[in-house]
Amino acid sequence: MKFIEYKNVSKTYSNGITALADINLVIEKGEFVFITGQTASGKSTLIKMLYREEKPTRGTVIVGGLNVSKLRNGRVYKLRRKLGVVFQDFKLLPRLTVYENVAFALEYMGMKSSDIRTKVYKALEQVGLKDKARSFPRELSGGEQQRVSIARAIVNEPKILICDEPTGDLDPDTSKEIMKVLESINKDMDTTIVMATHDKEIVNRMKKRVITIDNNTIVSDVEKGSYKVHETR
Repeated sequence: MKFIEYKNVSKTYSNGITALADINLVIEKGEFVFITGQTASGKSTLIKMLYREEKPTRGTVIVGGLNVSKLRNGRVYKLRRKLGVVFQDFKLLPRLTVYENVAFALEYMGMKSSDIRTKVYKALEQVGLKDKARSFPRELSGGEQQRVSIARAIVNEPKILICDEPTGDLDPDTSKEIMKVLESINKDMDTTIVMATHDKEIVNRMKKRVITIDNNTIVSDVEKGSYKVHETR
């Protein structure tokens, strides 16, 4: 089942730099996919198109049957409510507790407090941080902060989780813990995960689908792939 699709997608910025050139890609529901490549290869641009942070210059991006490349700016928020996004730098609000950080988006949507409480504690339990609900970000380790950001991303049970270098600032052992959490979400929640990463060890160990971008286009797409095998530079 086609769940995410890029059709003849290219992106050229106003300064003339081409980030992506003629990308064709299909990701099926429930897949766990790594997007790999060197810095400035175009992988972050590819990821950002899924949540309409970037729009293609040419071509079509479809997410869950919705043509996001044609989505009006005033309706982007509706797309993002269906997605979860995890960033490298956590993006937690320092003056809010763990519970409040995870609940924030649900409160903004006007959800009832009883429903928010149920969803927040379910998400925190999923990432193993239920006992940290009243802690503040400064009281947590880097790995715990990233798990909070994952809980925030999955609290509304999205069908797609987008991860942009989520282990980039973490040590190897903590990175392994984060990947266990993500793999559990993929399996237990049937959530499609698309993850951009430079982390060769993680990619090689997990043996998921690996899409490699080089010179702004896809150069390999391998089931149970390896970062090392598909390096192009």
